[in-house]
Amino acid sequence: MASHRRPKQPTRARVTVLTATAAAAVALSAHGASAAPAQPSKDEVKAKVDALYEEAEQATEKFNGAKERQEKLEKEIGQLQDQVARGQDELNQLRSTLGSMASAQYRTGGMDQSVALFLSGDPETYLDKASTLEQLSGKQVEAVQKIQAKQRSLAQQRQEAAGKLADLDATRKELGEKKKASQDKLAEAQALLNTLTAQERAQLKDDESRASRSDSDRADLGNVKVSGRAGAALEAAKTKLGSAYVSGATGPSAFDCSGLTQWAYKQAGVGISRTTYTQANDGTRIGKSQLQPGDLVLFYSDLHHVGLYAGNGMVLHASNPRGGVKYESINNMPFQFGVRI
Repeated sequence: MASHRRPKQPTRARVTVLTATAAAAVALSAHGASAAPAQPSKDEVKAKVDALYEEAEQATEKFNGAKERQEKLEKEIGQLQDQVARGQDELNQLRSTLGSMASAQYRTGGMDQSVALFLSGDPETYLDKASTLEQLSGKQVEAVQKIQAKQRSLAQQRQEAAGKLADLDATRKELGEKKKASQDKLAEAQALLNTLTAQERAQLKDDESRASRSDSDRADLGNVKVSGRAGAALEAAKTKLGSAYVSGATGPSAFDCSGLTQWAYKQAGVGISRTTYTQANDGTRIGKSQLQPGDLVLFYSDLHHVGLYAGNGMVLHASNPRGGVKYESINNMPFQFGVRI
């Protein structure tokens, strides 16, 4: 008989509770969906990574400049320290010569009191008095004047060396900061790339390989003729196609952008400076229509990137850690001017 009973209907309170629970579950699910950040697409990641590479390169070129200043300061400080050491030896010899004069004077009839005072006590203060020199013989006056001049020279050199040492400390600090800034940007870029799936990373690599092959084919079209030192520099750079991009590297197996251009011109027997900022002033500035193979090409308003013009609207450059040394269209980056070395 129990099987014929009507099922018990839920109470109004139970219906209300169930309805509220279901609504809350739906709302929570919707909130979770809206709170979860959307995974960036492959193209979005590439764009962000390229921007980070640019920021890293800006820091790299400033690092290169600081490193160059450090090396220059270290060389200048070493030269000054050598000069001070030699000057001190010369001063000691001058004092020895004056001492010999005083000894001879003592043996022949007593030492002049002005000489005796110079050789002991506080000669600098004493020699400020003009009457002192009047009491000395001609040779003694000449010896004292040489000593005074040498003392002034040594004091100036020591002061200059101290100033350069302070500059060196500041430069080393800047060097560390720029290196860290570059490394941080590169690490951030790599972390972004790691968010892609293996399939997306492979596809990105394939896309870039196809673009690179297309650019290489375009660069070879027309058998671009090169000559002179600029041509020799371009031919040297061509031998490094596919080499790695490494911040601060100047070859022969890895380069940053200004490291490649400096290395290429060195192979052609021409010395140019280290950074993009200084290479911009290493020759005559020219417009895009005047470019010839081997000319330097500067990009971006702050001039943080440089390459070699390869002809047919292409540049050969150390691009970034992902692309390395490759050909690329000159129109892919904001052209500023060319430089003919």
